[in-house]
Amino acid sequence: MKYFVFCQSDLVLEKVGNGYQIPEEAPTATKPWTTVMDIDGAKAYRIDAPLTANPSPLPSHHYEMCGLRQSYYKLSEADYRLAGKCHELLYWDQNTKFCGVCGGTMRFDTAISKKCEHCGKEIWPFLAPAVIVLVRKGDEVLLVHANNFRDDHYGLVAGFVETGETLEEAVYREVMEETGLHITNLKYFGSQPWPYPCGLMVGFTADYDSGKIHLQRSELSKGAWFDRNHLPHIPEKLSIARQLLDSWLEEER
Repeated sequence: MKYFVFCQSDLVLEKVGNGYQIPEEAPTATKPWTTVMDIDGAKAYRIDAPLTANPSPLPSHHYEMCGLRQSYYKLSEADYRLAGKCHELLYWDQNTKFCGVCGGTMRFDTAISKKCEHCGKEIWPFLAPAVIVLVRKGDEVLLVHANNFRDDHYGLVAGFVETGETLEEAVYREVMEETGLHITNLKYFGSQPWPYPCGLMVGFTADYDSGKIHLQRSELSKGAWFDRNHLPHIPEKLSIARQLLDSWLEEER
């Protein structure tokens, strides 16, 4: 049995030799009010952040906290994916304690649904779909730096899908809104769970059609065309943005 234990957005990992793994025994004691979820044959729960000078809520030096994103580089692909799912469901549980209709207490009805004990309102885990697109112009690619990026890397145009919108419509809208460009030859590339906290990234490729870059400054601080020999700092390996770029780079070889 594996235990996916989170403290805020950090995951508990067990140090084994020179590597890490998901603990196979509960690394901490649970409290009477702790919700322990059964997810795909594993257990998942949250622990409280420490209120003392001790920087770790863990009882043993065999364990350490690791950000969920960083755990991608320390775990197998399967364990990283399951950790993301556990994080999403724990986040959902934490944010749905009370009914949005009547304020009653929400109780688990099935493993992935809740029902209000007062009015019977039923809810399921929520998911926020977003699109991301690699736009090509000849042997160049469009890269942008969003205002919410924490470092100097450039990424791809992306945004959330709006109500009543298809995925394709969202791509065309986001590219136009954020860069002022028209695109064509839109093609589906792939998708990726993005548990930060509850996203689904849907990737596309497209070709430049017309227009000049006019950045939406409320969203982007930089944007330009780059060729494969002069790329800026690009997204890290765990993201579908990097998968899109790596695929484009392979096509250009």
